[in-house]
Amino acid sequence: MVVIGLDLGTSSAKAVVVDDAGAIQAQATAPLAISRPQPLWSEQDPQDWIVATRAAIRALPEALRRRTRAIGLSGQMHGATLLDAADTPLRPAILWNDGRSGRECRELETAAPDLVAITGNRAMPGFTAPKLVWVRVNEPAVFAATRRVLLPKDYVRLWLTGEAVSDMSDSAGTLWLNVGRRDWSDTLLAATGLTRDHMPRLVEGSAVSGVLRKPVAQALGLPQVTVAGGAGDNAASAVGIGALAPGQAFVSVGTSGVIFIADDAFQPDPGRGVHTFCHALPGTWHRMSVTLSAASAIDSVARLAGFSSTAEAVSDLGEGRSDDPLFTPWLSGERTPHNDPSASGVFVGLTHATTRKALVRSALEGVAFALADGFEALGSPQVEALTVVGGGTRIAGLGPLLAAALGRRLVYRDGGETAAALGAARLAWMSLAGEVPETLPQPGPVLHEVTPEDDLAARLAPRRAIWRGLYPALSQTFQELNP
Repeated sequence: MVVIGLDLGTSSAKAVVVDDAGAIQAQATAPLAISRPQPLWSEQDPQDWIVATRAAIRALPEALRRRTRAIGLSGQMHGATLLDAADTPLRPAILWNDGRSGRECRELETAAPDLVAITGNRAMPGFTAPKLVWVRVNEPAVFAATRRVLLPKDYVRLWLTGEAVSDMSDSAGTLWLNVGRRDWSDTLLAATGLTRDHMPRLVEGSAVSGVLRKPVAQALGLPQVTVAGGAGDNAASAVGIGALAPGQAFVSVGTSGVIFIADDAFQPDPGRGVHTFCHALPGTWHRMSVTLSAASAIDSVARLAGFSSTAEAVSDLGEGRSDDPLFTPWLSGERTPHNDPSASGVFVGLTHATTRKALVRSALEGVAFALADGFEALGSPQVEALTVVGGGTRIAGLGPLLAAALGRRLVYRDGGETAAALGAARLAWMSLAGEVPETLPQPGPVLHEVTPEDDLAARLAPRRAIWRGLYPALSQTFQELNP
C-alpha cells in the first residue's frame, strides 16, 4: 500500500510515491511556465496545472499507481484563481510573485484597520486578497462574474474530487483567514466585496477533503482514493522534513527563499514583513520570512550570462573576489524585510574585469544575503542548525555562502529536494489513519552538513554591510522605475 504526494510548484508539478515506512518509491516531474505580460505581473493558466498534474502522476509506475490508497496535496501559495458559476476560470491565475497590487494593499489596510490583528500579517501584493481588490477595480466584469476563488492546489483538488476545499496553512496566506481562530473572517471578506459563499470549505491538512472522481481516477490509472487536505508548500515541506515541534526550523531555496520556524501558538510578528500562518496540523502555527527570488534569481543570472544551464554556471566558480559586484536578487520585488513590490535586481560594481563567473558568484552571494535579512527579521532564532529543502539544494557553492551569512550549520537530508511532495504524502497517510500520530514524522537521514567557515564569514561581513545599504539608497529609484 502506498500514497501519492503531489506538489504543485511554480516551475513544475512533482509527484512522489511513498510507502508505509515513509520511503519514496518513485517520483516524477512535469514542467510549468510563467507568463509575465506586463511589468510586475506573474500569471499561469490554471489548465496548465491540470496538464502538469496529469503528466506527473501518469509518469509514475503503473503498478504503484494501482496500489495507491490516498493522495496528499501541496502547492504554491497565494495565487488567485477566479471561477465563474460553472467553476470555469475567468482569467489567468494571478500568482504569489505578482506585484501589481501595491496600491490595493494600502487601500485594504485602510478599509480593514483590524487586518493585521486578525491575520497576523501586513497586506502584501503577493497575498490573495489585494489581487481581488485589483480585479474589482481594473476588471469589473470579471469580478462581477466571480463565484468562487481558489488557491492553485485547491483548483487541482476541484478537478480531482469535484470538491471546493482548502486547508488552514494555505488559506492563511489569503488575508481572508482569521489565523488565530482558523476560520474565514467575514470582516476581511467584506472589505474585498466577497462573502463566505465565495470561499472553499476549510479542513485541517491531515483530514480527508474528498474522493477522487471516477473519470479522473480512470484517466490517472488510480483507484478512487481519498484526497487529504494537504498544505501550502512551506508547511508541507515542514511535515516532509519533520519541522513540527516548536522551535524547529528550516531554510527553503526554491523559486523563492524561506526561513521557517514552527510554533505551538499564534505568535504574530508583522513588523518587518514576517508572515504568521497556520501550520499543517491542528493546533499548530508557524512564522516565516520570504525572499521572492532565490534559485529563480540564480537561474536568471545564469541565463543572462549566457550559460546553457544553472549547473554549468555554478561549476568551478572559484573563490569570491573583492572586486566581484554586489547583486540584489529582487527580480519580483521583495517581501521580508522590505515589503516592496517595486524593488528590482541590481548589479553594483561592474568593471571591465567582471566575468560571467563573477556575475554568478554575486548572484549566489546576493541570495544568501537576502535570506540572512529574513533570518534576522525573525529575530535570528536560536537554533543550532537549519535543514535545507527545495530544488536549490542542487546549486553547488550556495551552501557555504548561506551557512556563513546565517551563522548556522546547514543540514542536507534525504528527501530535502522533494520535501513538499513528501510532506503532502505524509499528510495523506495521516488522513487514512483519521488522526495525527502521537509520534510525529521525523527528519530523514542526513546526507551531509555545511558548517560556517570563519574566514568566509569575515570576508562576507563588510560586503554585506555595503549590500544592506543598497535598498535605502535605491528605494526611491525603484519606485520611479516601477510606479
